[in-house]
Amino acid sequence: MKAVFLLLLFFPGVLFPDAVRNFWFSGAEISRYDLSQARYGANHPGHVEFIFVTEPFLVEEQVKDESGNGESTDVLKLNALRTFNTGIYSYRTMTSTFKPIDLDRFPHALKSTTSVQDWCGQAFRQVNRLADGWRVRLFSYFEKEGDQDVTLPDTWLEDELWILIRLEPSRLPDGEFEIIPGALYQRFSHEPLEIQKASGKLLVKAGQSTYRLDYPDLDRRLEITFDTGFPHIIRKWSDSSPRGTTTAVLRERIMNSEYWSENQPEDRNKRQPLGLEAVPN
Repeated sequence: MKAVFLLLLFFPGVLFPDAVRNFWFSGAEISRYDLSQARYGANHPGHVEFIFVTEPFLVEEQVKDESGNGESTDVLKLNALRTFNTGIYSYRTMTSTFKPIDLDRFPHALKSTTSVQDWCGQAFRQVNRLADGWRVRLFSYFEKEGDQDVTLPDTWLEDELWILIRLEPSRLPDGEFEIIPGALYQRFSHEPLEIQKASGKLLVKAGQSTYRLDYPDLDRRLEITFDTGFPHIIRKWSDSSPRGTTTAVLRERIMNSEYWSENQPEDRNKRQPLGLEAVPN
């Protein structure tokens, strides 16, 4: 009963969708996190940028609606960029996930793409929503992975849960369920493209809440801590498995950005509030 009371107290239905639209349609939110990335048996410093922004999205074509000629819906897009070095060489990753704001009509994301670049080569994964499941395509330079094109049944997508936290965390999956693991985890662990069993638990507290996601067969736990009150800012997370523990902590955040138009040399100093270096002339 206490958990139910807290859910109603801190995640009231009256906040949705008006508060969501009033907040998210005023510009992009850009957050910078300090990263400690587990890789190759050690932890490596780095940084993560989360860019949350809304845009119209074509439902069938599953691309940004730029013409206004098709059926579209408003999505909250998360561009999650991760930068770190392992020894002498560099990693650059990006995951873009597109989840409709209308959660009643679209309970799942429509699309998620991930690219990974390091000095060895590149890999790319694209997940598209089907009427009754997902189409997952993977392109990789690793022989055992190769190029894959598989269809998976209707289930949760780990990469969409980050957006659901920002929209309406009371809808996060609870108890035992099936899920497609996050693209970066799959890429770094070289796990096959398949659905996994998981258990989710939302730990609601007055100030900050935590969503805990356990994968028993992978011996993996993902914990995401966020503000209990709207707009549910993600403060930190940890991702633990036998390969190590990756952590990230929020350091800087700016709102109402129109970064797409701030693309001139004189705009370079606007990176400083995020703790990012400006590329020299």
